[in-house]
Amino acid sequence: AAAQGAGSSNRNEASQTQLTNHCKLVAEQISNLVQAVRTSMHSPDSPSAQLGLINSSQALIPPAGKMVAAAKAAVPTVGDQASALQLGNFAKATAAALAELRAAAIKAQEVCGSLEIDSAIDIIKTLAKELVEAKREANQGQLFPLPGQTVETCSMELGATSKTVGSSMAQLLTAANQGNENYTGIAARDTANALLILTAAARGVAAFTKNPQTQEYIIVTALKVMDQSVALITEAKRIVQNPNTPNKQLRLAQAAKDVSQALNHMVNCLPGVIEYENAIKAIAQASLALQDDKFPYSSGQSYQQLQANLRTSAGALNVFSSEVVTSARGTPDQQASTTASFSENFKELLKCGLMLAGATKNRQNREDMLGHLRNTSVSSSKLLLAAKALSVDPNGPNVQNQLAAAARSVTDSINSLLNLCSTSGPGQKECDNALRNIEAAAPLLDNPNEPQNDQSYFDCLDTVIEKSMILGEAGSQITTTAKKGDYESFGLAVDSTSNAVCLLTEAAAQAAYLVGVGDQYSEAAIPGLVDQMQFARAQQAIISACESLSHPSSTQEQVLQAATVIAKHTGTLCNACKLASSRTSNPVAKKEFVQFAKQVAGATAELVKNIKILAGNVNDENRQACARATKPLIIAVEGLTTFASSPQFSSIPAKISSQARVAQEPIINAGKNVIKSSSSLLASAKNLVIDPNDVSMWQLLAQHTRSVTDSVRALVMAIRDKCPGQTECDAAIDTLNDTITQLDQGILAVVSHTLQPNASTSLQGFQEQMLQAVGDIKDNIQPLSSTAKEEAEKLAHQVTTVANLFPVLAGAAIGAASRTTSQQMQSSLLEETKTLAEACMQMMYAAKESGGNPKSQDAHAKVDEAAKLMSDAAEELTSLLEKAGAEAGLVTGIVEEFSKAQARIDQLPEGEMKTFADYQAEAFASCKSIAKLAQEIINKSNNNPKEIMTSSREMTVQYGKLVDSTQGALATIDSDEIAGRLQQTVHGLGDASIQLARDGAIVQSAPDDKVMKRSLMDQARIVTEKVGYVLAAIQAGAVGTQACNEAIANIKGIVGDLETSAMFVTAGALMTDGPKGTFTEHCHNIVETAKVLVEDTKRLVSSAGGTQEQLAQAARLAVKTIQMEAEHVKLGAMSLTTDDVEAQLLLLNAVRDVANCLGDLVNSTRIASGKSVSDPAMEKLKTSARAMVGQVSSLMKTVKNVEDEAARGVYLILLWKNSRHLLELW
Repeated sequence: AAAQGAGSSNRNEASQTQLTNHCKLVAEQISNLVQAVRTSMHSPDSPSAQLGLINSSQALIPPAGKMVAAAKAAVPTVGDQASALQLGNFAKATAAALAELRAAAIKAQEVCGSLEIDSAIDIIKTLAKELVEAKREANQGQLFPLPGQTVETCSMELGATSKTVGSSMAQLLTAANQGNENYTGIAARDTANALLILTAAARGVAAFTKNPQTQEYIIVTALKVMDQSVALITEAKRIVQNPNTPNKQLRLAQAAKDVSQALNHMVNCLPGVIEYENAIKAIAQASLALQDDKFPYSSGQSYQQLQANLRTSAGALNVFSSEVVTSARGTPDQQASTTASFSENFKELLKCGLMLAGATKNRQNREDMLGHLRNTSVSSSKLLLAAKALSVDPNGPNVQNQLAAAARSVTDSINSLLNLCSTSGPGQKECDNALRNIEAAAPLLDNPNEPQNDQSYFDCLDTVIEKSMILGEAGSQITTTAKKGDYESFGLAVDSTSNAVCLLTEAAAQAAYLVGVGDQYSEAAIPGLVDQMQFARAQQAIISACESLSHPSSTQEQVLQAATVIAKHTGTLCNACKLASSRTSNPVAKKEFVQFAKQVAGATAELVKNIKILAGNVNDENRQACARATKPLIIAVEGLTTFASSPQFSSIPAKISSQARVAQEPIINAGKNVIKSSSSLLASAKNLVIDPNDVSMWQLLAQHTRSVTDSVRALVMAIRDKCPGQTECDAAIDTLNDTITQLDQGILAVVSHTLQPNASTSLQGFQEQMLQAVGDIKDNIQPLSSTAKEEAEKLAHQVTTVANLFPVLAGAAIGAASRTTSQQMQSSLLEETKTLAEACMQMMYAAKESGGNPKSQDAHAKVDEAAKLMSDAAEELTSLLEKAGAEAGLVTGIVEEFSKAQARIDQLPEGEMKTFADYQAEAFASCKSIAKLAQEIINKSNNNPKEIMTSSREMTVQYGKLVDSTQGALATIDSDEIAGRLQQTVHGLGDASIQLARDGAIVQSAPDDKVMKRSLMDQARIVTEKVGYVLAAIQAGAVGTQACNEAIANIKGIVGDLETSAMFVTAGALMTDGPKGTFTEHCHNIVETAKVLVEDTKRLVSSAGGTQEQLAQAARLAVKTIQMEAEHVKLGAMSLTTDDVEAQLLLLNAVRDVANCLGDLVNSTRIASGKSVSDPAMEKLKTSARAMVGQVSSLMKTVKNVEDEAARGVYLILLWKNSRHLLELW
């Protein structure tokens, strides 16, 4: 209701549209939640009902959080004050309610988590019963679609959800294999929820199907999906309960394969999809002829006629490949028509090719022709598969780019076939190939709603400028070489023209996409844990490169190029896995990303070895070995991409508005003109090279050359003119100018005492509006600065967001001034607000100049300077507002800051990841500050009540820092239990701090209220207790760090004991109560324990890259070993005679040095734990480890020397005794 009420006065259409869309999504979830509440109330003891309520609650939280964010973003642009106030209050109340719901859902899930798997099985069995009922209705002719369903929406839901089910299954397999019952239950729940949507979509598709047999087939295949899913989840449950189940991975994989096959059968029932399947089968069936050594009869046609037939059929197939790309987003009828035509043209091409191969006398040439025909068959099938994928799920990641790449692959295979099989005049092949390549690239500009690559907007501009120069040079070379009759150079110039046009087209499509998503009316993309499109693009590039390696005609240069592509994209995937592992709090995903990174890296290393051999000697044997080495890499990359496709990792793609599509048109039209003029140029060049004396053709060539130049110039100008954010920067500057003018008028009214009081709300209400607006402005300064320097496509959204906050701020400032009695305060409020607006104006000018161009370093300095001025002005205005609201006890802004911080607790940390120890130290410091501020508030309540709010404000800052540290700690904690406990305690501390701030505000406004003072003291005590709970939770998560600290303390005690023993040795009083034994007896124990110390050293070093539990175990074992070693050395020293003081001291000092070195090693391990290999702490750890091994070696040498001396002493004693006996006898 609040959103609808604000719609009529909202100045920003885009923000209102986003708010309305989010409200619709929340409304859908609320209906599910209400039903779950009713079911739970009706069956309070039902585990299924309880889990249904938990799941519905958790499903509501993400869309409701986005709705709250959209509502807060829309408040500044709502013109009607009452509507804006209502919307703002709604957002605050909903945010608070969501926080409570999130906490309750987490606690409930902890209690009911073990029931997730059984509940998922029950849900799927219920869905199977619904499908059985739908089958019965279909048999009776009573199956009708549900209200609101259409055949298009049902088909899209079925296709998209089938992928969701597949990714959920991958999560299920991973969690079950790792034995994680909690996340296995979550994956089972996600699978059941996806199957719920799938069932409704399958029923809808069946209801819209007129053929009874097809209806029944759709429902039966959906039933099979349910049955196989139940079998898979049951198997996962069995394995989780019994982790030692033999062949568990094989059994799970087989069960998942059965589900996948059932899903494929069901998807193939979709309208239009069956035609793709039929076309793929037709191509496969026709291609069987390539395996026989039989060729169709040529009907007496000449070799030249057969070549002409092949060229004609190849051209037709290339045309229909473009139509397949276009129709993939069309109706099922269009798809059926184009796929049928494509398969028929392929058959014709295959027939012509086989006829030509049969007429070829040279056996090697015939085999080469058949090889190229096989490549054309494979690329044609891949094109239909890519078109099918786009038809099934038009919004899937990278599906449009994969389809375009498949079409280009068909063109490349056709070109390769014609280059081998056809003979023509000089330059004709090159022109035909170039024209087909350009024709294949043209669809990129039809609907640029997906990124083509990773280029930024200014990278696209640089590419267009660079390739335009190449295109100009190539055009000149075409003319020159055609005149001279230099056909080889002519062909190279034509190839250069084709490549330049294709890259120009790709850059233009990418620039148009960035213009679309950068428009203020488009919905910006919301990043997820991983960039799924990046994964899909990397997979596509790696597979293409692997195919290039295996291609029979690949040259050494192509092999090296493929190796470069593989190395680049596998490196990208490994880095993305490392980042995702460090940023996710899901322990199953954390381990799986690391495992996939290892698999990809290992497979890449093995492939690189084979590539080096192949590059050194390109032959069939090495090529086959390389092809075998590509298979593990492709399997690993495909598995990683499937795992990363999970909805929980996905980002939300940008949605391009209708206004943005209008903004794209100049770039799209210019790009199409480049294609058209370049094609005309090449067609003219093709004719000219046949007859160089044709004057009219020379004139036509010159005309087309000018057209190419003009179209390229127009493309460059269009990209420059349509740079995202420039128009919005101008609009923002106009808005700020109006705001400054409004504030100037308010200042004049204050000076002339003509400012009339604004009765629309109270002074406190205006101050709250100002604090809210200033807080939002401060939150957006850093994102605006980053965007202005590096991300042109996000600039429009950022400048619009910031600029829209200032009219609200100015209106609230004038309103607050009108209700303030002090003229000085009136002037200060308006002047400070104006200063902030002027600083923002400077920021907008700097942002416009920088434009998101990473190379504009001079403009970046201006952006940084403006951001600093803006931050300082915002802080000064905030301080002034706090001072102005102190007497009234203004606390709303402080509560809002706490609530914002609480909402961020479970979000991913920003910036570079640190170690848990770093986050622990930061959290300790923040907790200490919060406890100190709580006590400070109590002191101020007695001594200086007016300063209570200042301490409360500082507490929000410290709590925000604590939340930042908590985010990082949650991402690095392996224990779900400890992570949940930390999350709850930090949230509880926020609740207690909010109440403390509210009580402090009341005491500040009524300092003589003894009851409230007592309540304030009680609340401060509660805050202190909550701080203790947070510290305990963080301490529990740092078992490794804590064990290291304890180990260091114990080692210090061992060192002290050894030094005491050395003092007794010096005094000649080192004694033992038990039997001393000989030194030789103790020497063996010393040496064996020293060897164990070396192993402990290795374990400590490796534990720095492991978990906290591994670190704790390594530290404890090391302490235990050094204790044993110290005891063995002491006993060995005691076994020596009291006269051998020097040897005793040598032994004790040597083991003391080992202990000291071990203490340094444990400390270095603690510091290096969790850090990257390149971190300086890791180098220090290696140095400590080397020093430790050196000291152990020194101890063993000392023991050996002492043993030799002791043995020599025993020998001399025995010799003296024998000599004495001989003397007596003599």
